[in-house]
Amino acid sequence: MRLLYRRCAGIDVHKKSVTVCIRKRARGKRDPEIEEAVFGTFTQDLERLREWLRKHRVKHVAMESTGVYWIPVWNILETSRPKLNLLLVNPATVRALQGNKTDRIDARRIAEFLQYGLLRGSFIPPQPIRHLRELTRMRVHIQQDRNRVVNRIARLLETVNIKLGSVATNIVGTSGRDILRRLAEGTRQQPEELAQLARTQLRAKIPELILALDGRPDEHFRWMLTRLLRKLEWLDAEVAAVDEKLCEHMQPYEELIRRLCTIPGVDVTTARVLIAELGTDMTQFPDAAHAASWAGLCPGNAESGGKRFSGRTRKGDRYLRRILVQSAWGAARTRNCFYASLFHRIAHRRGMKKAAVAVAHRLLKIAFAIMRDGTEYRERGGDHFDRRNPEKTARKLVSRLERIGMLVEVTRPLQKPEARKIRREPAPPGECRKCWNWGLKTCIHVRGKCKTAQSTSSSPANSEV
Repeated sequence: MRLLYRRCAGIDVHKKSVTVCIRKRARGKRDPEIEEAVFGTFTQDLERLREWLRKHRVKHVAMESTGVYWIPVWNILETSRPKLNLLLVNPATVRALQGNKTDRIDARRIAEFLQYGLLRGSFIPPQPIRHLRELTRMRVHIQQDRNRVVNRIARLLETVNIKLGSVATNIVGTSGRDILRRLAEGTRQQPEELAQLARTQLRAKIPELILALDGRPDEHFRWMLTRLLRKLEWLDAEVAAVDEKLCEHMQPYEELIRRLCTIPGVDVTTARVLIAELGTDMTQFPDAAHAASWAGLCPGNAESGGKRFSGRTRKGDRYLRRILVQSAWGAARTRNCFYASLFHRIAHRRGMKKAAVAVAHRLLKIAFAIMRDGTEYRERGGDHFDRRNPEKTARKLVSRLERIGMLVEVTRPLQKPEARKIRREPAPPGECRKCWNWGLKTCIHVRGKCKTAQSTSSSPANSEV
């Protein structure tokens, strides 16, 4: 194999220690020189590791992704001067053979694979993008905690025969919270009085609300509901605080967010996640297909002996995949939208879940192009597939009507009159051949490019046109 780096290092990362191996290949020598050392994971130990690598003039370092324990090592080595070329690799690519695994052997294997260019690094964005990524992921976890609290409130209402969730779509909306607070106060309220707290569209369901709010609340229910409402308000405040911090950090990307929001199903939250997970430098991915594969939105490729096995998608960036699938469901419900027609076109054959993943894949490719080229989204229309092959669409619709017993007669519109044909007769002597074929009385070409007429006004041929 071809030697790519003459001097490199491999690091085997653990919680309390890191094992480092340096491989140096001197000119004229066949066997490499090996330097090994073990360091702790405290900041002072990692700084000594950085100085040790600098002492041995190492410029290329690879380490495997071990939980979150690689992050402190990366943070220290990232600030090295001169700058190190860091590579974070998937542990599956440097997996040891059974019965032949120690920390020293792992570090040696990583260094050897790196020296011969057999490792492919993971995408690690710069520090400002990593900060955005932490904020967006924190918002996801807070929102999940909030959803759990809402579900617990709904379950608690059911235990005391209050069926608010059967009438109101959102039990913690403006009307729902007013009703819940009144229930938690402890005073005896009649269902009619509670139903009058409904606002806007929910007031049309007051008769149903009266029946739904006729429950049997007790002191234990009120105590539980009070604590859950306090927790819900605290989580709402946390979401608002994270959103405020995101607005502050996303100021340089306002124009990019505006262009991403032109995609159907993509809102400000989705645009922020796209920036935080993908970054703004699209040169990290060769093309949009590689970005979709990295996000886990491409079908798996498993084939052997001419047989196609499972095509399940790989494990990718679950935060990016999650928000894009949610956006795909939103785009599928948009009227006169290309993605809605794409969703139903695939769902008819493959099912709704696979159609949602396919639409999410397409959304990511469009977002990739917008972020890379600085363009804006252009809608194709919900009838894009019908316009692409109108004959096929007509046959399908006629066949569908005939299956339900309809007699269909298709009439084609009148064809447009044929355009005037170009004359292919030989031009008279002295006339421009091109202009004569087009029926022009005067030559329009630049003098010298073709032969012009001597006297166009007296030409009997021109008088016929």
